[in-house]
Amino acid sequence: MKIRHLLAFWAACLLIPSAMAQAPEAWPTKQITMVVPFPPGGVADTVGRPVADALSRILGQPVVVENKPGAGGGIGMAAVAKSKPDGYTILMALSSISIIPEADKIVGREQSFQLNQLKPIARFTADPTVLVVRADSPWKDYKSFIAAMRANPGKYNFGSSGNYGTMHVPMEMLKSSEKFYMVHIPYTGAGPAIVGLLGGQVDAIATGPSSIVQQIKAGKVRALAHWGDGRLASLPDVPSFKEMGVKIEFAQWAGLFVPSATPDSITNKLREAAKQAAVDERVRTVINGAGSPIQYLDAPEFKTYWDKESAQMGEIVKKIGKVE
Repeated sequence: MKIRHLLAFWAACLLIPSAMAQAPEAWPTKQITMVVPFPPGGVADTVGRPVADALSRILGQPVVVENKPGAGGGIGMAAVAKSKPDGYTILMALSSISIIPEADKIVGREQSFQLNQLKPIARFTADPTVLVVRADSPWKDYKSFIAAMRANPGKYNFGSSGNYGTMHVPMEMLKSSEKFYMVHIPYTGAGPAIVGLLGGQVDAIATGPSSIVQQIKAGKVRALAHWGDGRLASLPDVPSFKEMGVKIEFAQWAGLFVPSATPDSITNKLREAAKQAAVDERVRTVINGAGSPIQYLDAPEFKTYWDKESAQMGEIVKKIGKVE
């Protein structure tokens, strides 16, 4: 009996390392990288940095923002979509994530990523884009702007964060609806496009409130209209296109994603951390101060929202067609 018990004991000891090897690793145990697929200064960066700071405090590990711009956000988004699904590479994307795969097909290039390669975790903001011109421009309101555009096709230009991005698509919607033509100048992100506007390289841009409201308040630029439904709290004097009889809407949202194969044990922890970040006082102060109030959606609701919007954006991109 004693020999039998001793053999059983040693057999159990041999099984312990195997069981430990199969046990899931605690998460997180090291630094997390949050990829922002645009240069500093845009909406994704404005939202991503305070959220990353909050997640660092909540999760007990540093969450470091890495700006990875290019292709209207496609380079950074693809990098995360194809990254190891271990929770250590996450993505703060804009609504252009719904557009790029369809745009790739239209221009005849290999798709950089598929929507099903990414899993939504949380939406933090959702704001209509705002039509903005320099304060020294001759256009004091939208009526004078549209009159000049129709009278001078091709004379003026607008900047964007890249082809088919969240600054390009709303302007194409406006051009199509209002029957005018402006030259499109793509940049690598909202930040450079805003610099282009301030420096006189472009005549107008469409961008989220959080990336431009401070320049509006400082009197450097003028907001003429926005793509929302009703007045914005941060810009109460700016009319929507719908108010003026132009039936177009476009929202530029910012949301958190991970590779789709990321285990539920990790995504559930990240969802809970994101939920806490959304009510974090520092996060709300920074994002609200930028003119973009928190409009939080947890993963299930965000997934429903994203699926519907992706279908709509796909149809809009098809109507825009191929652009050079």
